[in-house]
Parts: sequence; C-alpha cells; structure tokens
Amino acid sequence: MNDIMDLHTHTIASGHAYNTLYEMAKSASEKGLALFGSTDHAPKMPGTCHEFYFINFKVIPRKLYGINILMGAELNIIDYKGRVDLRRGLLERLDYGIASIHEPCYQSGTVTQNTSAYVGAMENPLIHIIGHPDDSRFPVDYDTLAAAAFENHTLLEVNASSLHPNSVRGNAKEKYVTLLERCKHYKTNIILNSDAHVEADVGNHKRAWDLIEEVNFPKELIVNDSIDKLLPFIPKLEAYL
Repeated sequence: MNDIMDLHTHTIASGHAYNTLYEMAKSASEKGLALFGSTDHAPKMPGTCHEFYFINFKVIPRKLYGINILMGAELNIIDYKGRVDLRRGLLERLDYGIASIHEPCYQSGTVTQNTSAYVGAMENPLIHIIGHPDDSRFPVDYDTLAAAAFENHTLLEVNASSLHPNSVRGNAKEKYVTLLERCKHYKTNIILNSDAHVEADVGNHKRAWDLIEEVNFPKELIVNDSIDKLLPFIPKLEAYL
C-alpha cells in the first residue's frame, strides 16, 4: 500500500522535539510523501508554545519542497467531557485537530470516564483525529470508541511511536489488536502516523504497518494511500490542493 502522508509530527515549538518546521517538511519531501502535517502540542503540555503560536498559521506556505502542508495541533483532552486546551476561536484557525490524552494534562479515571473523554472530543466537529488511543495508563472501552469514531466521522490513529519498544505508553500493541478488531467490525477508518519528534522519524510507520499486516486489517479502511480518502475527514485540505 502506498503511504503518502504523515499528519502527526512535532517541531521545536513543542519544547521536546528537535527540528524546525522546514526541516521536518524537507524530510517528508525527501521521503516521497505527498502530504505533511505539523501538530505541535497545545498549551497545557509542559514546555510547549503559547496559544499565540496557533494564531498565525496564515503566514506559512501550504506547499514546501513540492509537497502539501497542513498546520494543526495536538490538543490535550483535559477532562471526562472531552474538552481540550484551545478555545473554539483558535480551533477554527487550525487546518485540523488531533485530540490526545497525555499524563501531565489529564487525570485518568475509570474505563467509562476515559471512554467518555474520547467520545466527547470526537463530538467536537473541529477535532478530526484521536491520537494514540493506546495507553495502558488510560483504560478505554474500545468497542464504544470504534463505534463513536464511525458515528462522528473521526479518524482513529495507529501511532508508530507507541509501538516502539521503549514507549512509555505500555502494551500498545495489545491495545491496538483489540481496537483494530472493533474498527474492522464497525468499518471505522484509521490513519497511521509517526508522532515524529525528530526529522529522521517523519513518515516512519513501519511498526504500525507491521501490526496492520499481522491482524489483516482491511486496507480500504486506512486513509494513508489517498488524499481523496482523507478529504472527507479534513475538509480544509481541499483549499490547499
């Protein structure tokens, strides 16, 4: 399957990543991607940028090094209602939003509470992807998650970084096996992303693809091979093509 995009990446603006936006985009181009998305951490993450960072995306070219560029944010889910740490006016300025649970920004609850947090985020039309829903520290009902993603037309992410042997999230592969089975059942679309914090990892989805092959997940439910498949989930993309 031709993998032409990476929509979960971080630059030095996130505070714990190591390359600039232009370095990351250049790496994406050199690796043959057609679409690169930058999603620096929203303000509740310790060490990241101020919310002003997300106001001025209009100045950034949406084509760099011959590829299409999208400017989004990795938003922090902050409570069991699925609220996130950028106000609506700023969310509207983004090309797309990824909503994730991170330990510094969220107090883990019961399975029901954690699941409600994700579902609440998916009900926000300005959130397009749920990032790394794989962390054993935040147990989730994956049947409900997959069904809600289908109903709300939200992509669920398979995060290659979570599958790294040294990932702090723990047991991600086991969690993804369950999630992907439920996505297959509900015909829920997924996206594979790198979560790259350094240019060398841009577009590196190998661990995610290995898992996809292992569980025989349907390729038609993966958007990575086609901008046309992605467009219904991220409508602003059309303006830049």
